[in-house]
Amino acid sequence: MTAISPEPTRLPYWMRRLWPAYCLLAALATFGYALYDPYQIDGDAVSYMDIADLIRAHNWHAVISGYWNPLYPALLALGQTVFHPTRFTELHAYYMVNFGIFLLQMLAIVVFTDALIQLRTLRETSTAKPTAAPFLLDRYTIRYLGIALLVLSAQRELSMGKVRPDALLQAFLLFALAALLKHLATHHLRYAALLGLALGLAYLTKSFAFAFTLLCILALIIFRILWQRSSPTLAIASGLLALLCFAIITGPYIAALSHQKDRFDIGDSGPLNYAWFVSGTEQMHLQPNQPSLYGTAEVHLKHPQQQLLASPRIYSYRQLPYGTYPNWFDPSYWNDQVKPHMNPRLQIAILKDCTLRNLRFLANHPEPWLLLFLLLLTGARLHREGTPSTNAFWICPIALGLALICIYSTVHVEDRYVTTGFLFLLLPLFASLRLSPSIEAAIPRTAATSAILLLALLAVGESARSVGELRRALINAGSTSGWYQLEIFQAAHALNALGVGPGDTIACVGDRACLRDQYWARLAGVRILTEIDEPAEPLNAAFASMPNRDQALALLRQQDAKLLVGHFKGNSSVSPIWHQLGDSRFYFLPLNPAWP
Repeated sequence: MTAISPEPTRLPYWMRRLWPAYCLLAALATFGYALYDPYQIDGDAVSYMDIADLIRAHNWHAVISGYWNPLYPALLALGQTVFHPTRFTELHAYYMVNFGIFLLQMLAIVVFTDALIQLRTLRETSTAKPTAAPFLLDRYTIRYLGIALLVLSAQRELSMGKVRPDALLQAFLLFALAALLKHLATHHLRYAALLGLALGLAYLTKSFAFAFTLLCILALIIFRILWQRSSPTLAIASGLLALLCFAIITGPYIAALSHQKDRFDIGDSGPLNYAWFVSGTEQMHLQPNQPSLYGTAEVHLKHPQQQLLASPRIYSYRQLPYGTYPNWFDPSYWNDQVKPHMNPRLQIAILKDCTLRNLRFLANHPEPWLLLFLLLLTGARLHREGTPSTNAFWICPIALGLALICIYSTVHVEDRYVTTGFLFLLLPLFASLRLSPSIEAAIPRTAATSAILLLALLAVGESARSVGELRRALINAGSTSGWYQLEIFQAAHALNALGVGPGDTIACVGDRACLRDQYWARLAGVRILTEIDEPAEPLNAAFASMPNRDQALALLRQQDAKLLVGHFKGNSSVSPIWHQLGDSRFYFLPLNPAWP
């Protein structure tokens, strides 16, 4: 008679059965963010939206940019085509696009974790000793953990309200690592080709993926030669196939970008950020014959911004005919021929700062690390296997995760940059946990599976709770959509009511109105072609004491700016020459005395 299994062994069975239901819960909970996530638009987002408009207009020359890559704006353009939004409802469409990218990330997580387990199983079958301790977590448990970490990421650094390509990049990098692991498990060339295709799409999302592609191909070759004892010729041939498929996807865009720049160019975002953060080069409004602002970079600007006045600093952006705010529409245009060089003092400071930011990321994501510590405390083991014949399935993803974090840490780290790297670290670490030989297998395996299931359910529950709070806040504020930001939309509506709209050009003053959030201008349909660079706050006092103010306003009139817009913190101290835009803290100053 067959013995009845004890109740704890039923948990893996139910986790397999309930897997589709959990995925649906995770998707529904995150969909709430697509409805109620608050407004989080910045200058980067406006640039991506402007490029999406150019894609829909088939203005391919203007789409080519050394700073922003085209795949994410292409998805925004697809969202416009599918949902047919107006200017004032387009953010809703972009939130839906971001939710679609989240679903793509869910698929990528499943493909990645399954490939990880497949390589683990095949390596174990071919290399492990008969007495080797079994692994603690099975395929479905790792899947639950991966989706839980993805849901936590959507709550924090990769939210629906951020119109940025980092979530899309993460999806393609996960697909790429999955293809790499599949190739290492099977040696089938089709997975090497898929590796190159996925990395090519990642590059079209962000140019960072170019350097990561070379590391992935190097990891493929080294792992096959050293750990799998493959023929170097076969390993190198697989790497070259991946590189060829990468070139097929990226080659036309790199060729177009190189033609535009009159030099071979794979993207300037990396070099420019290195110049700004490590070389000490001035980021905004860099001018010729100002070596004190160059830092250690070599600067020979091809087309700098036109400075109309030195005090106050006034700049014209008419030279670049695209973008709501051309100053940030394509930074590589204004900073062409800025060649960075390392400043050792700044590089050390950047490394320290990025190390602290990475530690802060760990502190902001304590759940998986505490869970890993708990499993180790209760008997799980991370076996160190140092010879090429052992099961080192975790080496490639962990090494590439560390490389990703280190690349960003040499320049600048934000949570949204390194979340993929920590996924590459965490999931293989959990997958490599083994049972202690001194402990009966059923008890720790059930406990570990239960703990991960609890984390997965808590992640979804936290999303549901957070979405509920966001919805209640909107109802109390008398709004129905999270993407609607009252002040920004009122300013845009007020400009249109004044007769200022698409086709008109205006001027702006102050960091808030110009640099940090120009979405009000995009909503109104106007372009900011002239700027008074006045970073001082509050703007009220700065404008009142501004030198050569009459001369500055005369220059703005000569630039055909219809009006000057600024953002003032308080209403009481604003000069009577300024007029409020709706009930917002945006004000405009008419530049033509007879208008409005």
